[in-house]
Amino acid sequence: MASVFQKCKTDKQDKNYPCTKTRCKHSWTVMYREPGGRSGRQREKSFPHGTPGGPNKAAEAFAKKVEADKLEGIYLDPDRGKITVRAWWNEWLEPQSLAPNTLRDYEGFASNYLIPTIGRKTIAGVTPLDAQRVVKAMQDAGLKSTTIRTRVTPMKAMFKAAMDNERIGKDPSRNLVLPRIAAQAVNEDDIPTPEEVVALAKEMPDEYELAVWLIAGAGPRPSEAFAASADCRRGDIYRIHRQTTEKGDGKGNRKAIIPLKHRAEGDYRDTPLAPWLDAKISHHIARFGTRTILGTSGLFFATKDGALLTNEGFFYHWKRARKKLGLAYTPHDLRHFFASTMLAAGCSLLEVSRWLGHRSIRVTADTYGHLVPSSWDRGRGAMEAAMGPLTTLGSGAPSGPEELAQAA
Repeated sequence: MASVFQKCKTDKQDKNYPCTKTRCKHSWTVMYREPGGRSGRQREKSFPHGTPGGPNKAAEAFAKKVEADKLEGIYLDPDRGKITVRAWWNEWLEPQSLAPNTLRDYEGFASNYLIPTIGRKTIAGVTPLDAQRVVKAMQDAGLKSTTIRTRVTPMKAMFKAAMDNERIGKDPSRNLVLPRIAAQAVNEDDIPTPEEVVALAKEMPDEYELAVWLIAGAGPRPSEAFAASADCRRGDIYRIHRQTTEKGDGKGNRKAIIPLKHRAEGDYRDTPLAPWLDAKISHHIARFGTRTILGTSGLFFATKDGALLTNEGFFYHWKRARKKLGLAYTPHDLRHFFASTMLAAGCSLLEVSRWLGHRSIRVTADTYGHLVPSSWDRGRGAMEAAMGPLTTLGSGAPSGPEELAQAA
């Protein structure tokens, strides 16, 4: 059991021994053992004069808490929580297996917001207010709500790991107040018409025209279309299994080919390959051939100097094309065209979600659910059948209790 005492009255080595005052202003000490019985390490904690509530009462409360925590199996070594947030962040991040883009985002978040705000505090000394200040720092910097919600992910994971490794007892980021996200539903004005898709494709340089057809016709993200290769064609299926990036691969390559978003190395997803798109691919290969870049063969696209095509290089030509046509679409809006076309044809949200590679069907529903025409028709029909006959003006609809009962 923990013992509470004053060294000034019991320890001959103490400079204040022997103290004969009944109510002296010397510190109180709690001596206790860590879990493990007699083999547990013996520890002490002092409560000096001026401790809120009185040093003796604070010492007694601490002693009770230590013993209670030991009984419940939730005792934590206080020294393990003395590591700084900066040091713990580095210790936590080092063994993580992250995609190059994700690692870069995490490191940017830490260097710009986490470390400057609470990096010097000990991990055990971080309060919920401290964690909230990290969110406020991102808001003050003008980050979008969606970006802030993404950036707090590593901070939450870091604090969870601190709990799992018995460095802290509570997660200070558990109840963060995050900025609200605006409605994700795509604006129908951001969906190109079939005629506009054709015009944009024709206005692009010939060697990049196929990229427009692929995004609009098979639904890959632009970066996934730029990594397209001959092995993506599998009969009437188009397989998406890689993407390009200009953020680097962590191995010295500024441009790189990396796994799909939300997926591990080697994962893929398949989408329907329409005959007209299959013909466009064949025409492109016959005219421009394929390339081998960074060890990947059969690639459809490359820059003028033979480098990997990324958003950076493609968007230059895209801006020129849309300006000439007087349009304001982004390459990503071609994915909206793919999704809306499929939904209008009666394909289910689940199917479209899989083809687009969304993390969950909820993302697809929030973005495109309002574009499902059959659901609107079914809703109108159901409401009309339930209420229409009872609410038609001049049709003798029941108005009183007795008439309503007879109608029912």
